[in-house]
Amino acid sequence: MPESTTESTPAGAPSEHRAGFVALVGRPNVGKSTLTNALVGEKVAITSSKPQTTRRAIRGILTREDAQVVLVDTPGVHRPRTLLGERLNDLVRETLTEVDVVGFCLPADQKIGPGDRFIAEDLAEMRRGRRGPKFVAVVTKCDLVGSQRIAEHLIDVDQLLDVDAIVPISAVTGRQVEDLVSVIAGLLPESPQLYPDGTLTEESDEDRIAELIREAALEGVRDELPHSIAVVVEEIAETDPDGDPFAEVEPGQGRLVVRASLFVERDSQKGIIIGRGGSRLREVGASAREEINALLGRRIHLDLRIKVAKDWQRDPRQLGRLGF
Repeated sequence: MPESTTESTPAGAPSEHRAGFVALVGRPNVGKSTLTNALVGEKVAITSSKPQTTRRAIRGILTREDAQVVLVDTPGVHRPRTLLGERLNDLVRETLTEVDVVGFCLPADQKIGPGDRFIAEDLAEMRRGRRGPKFVAVVTKCDLVGSQRIAEHLIDVDQLLDVDAIVPISAVTGRQVEDLVSVIAGLLPESPQLYPDGTLTEESDEDRIAELIREAALEGVRDELPHSIAVVVEEIAETDPDGDPFAEVEPGQGRLVVRASLFVERDSQKGIIIGRGGSRLREVGASAREEINALLGRRIHLDLRIKVAKDWQRDPRQLGRLGF
């Protein structure tokens, strides 16, 4: 089984600082977003039991004394059925051409399947065609199976693709997450820091808020609905707590209002999100508000509107308007 190709540093010699970009790839729902959050130490990518939750290459930044790892949590590679699906797959392929290390995530609780082999073939082609990134196979969800199953899976992964290292981890329990960081850091090029200390992501507050609202909306809905949900933050405004629209308000001293639109593709889906008497929408708002409060470090008022953008996943104009 391959080991890390990190070069050793002679005793007493100063170690070189390393920094670079790492793409986490894999089919949908293999734990990429959970791993991103575990590595960064803060929630920078939304998670859900629904496949294809991630729609953007979200960057989380892990800074250590000896290295800085810039994580790119890509959408899950899948057989596309819509224009949105095609664009998500294109995003993954474009991302892979720009990174230093690829972390290929394969869950220990599932056997290697056609989707994994499809991705492995793409990665193997990258290695044949040019000098590409280093590859690390990350065996995720090891907390869900026993040691015998993990051992069998490691053998299967070793036979699937020529990689520079294989690391079994559990992002939920933290098992060997630090080992994975060390392996990845050792494969990065020598470089100064790419981002200042304390930077955890390059995602804007608006983008993170939109994702938190979408995460709340994904929970408890039918399997076909999650892919039809998109969220756009229309405004974040500091308002007068007494309701005077003309009053000047100092930053941090007023009532912070977040206005967002939640788009679906059909009127029937709008009814599902709203729920009987608005009950479902209130649940979505309460869940999202709690996460946004934590993100911004203050209480906010969340104004959610549900809108229909007919078949937006297949409409190039509407995809552009929604940020895809």
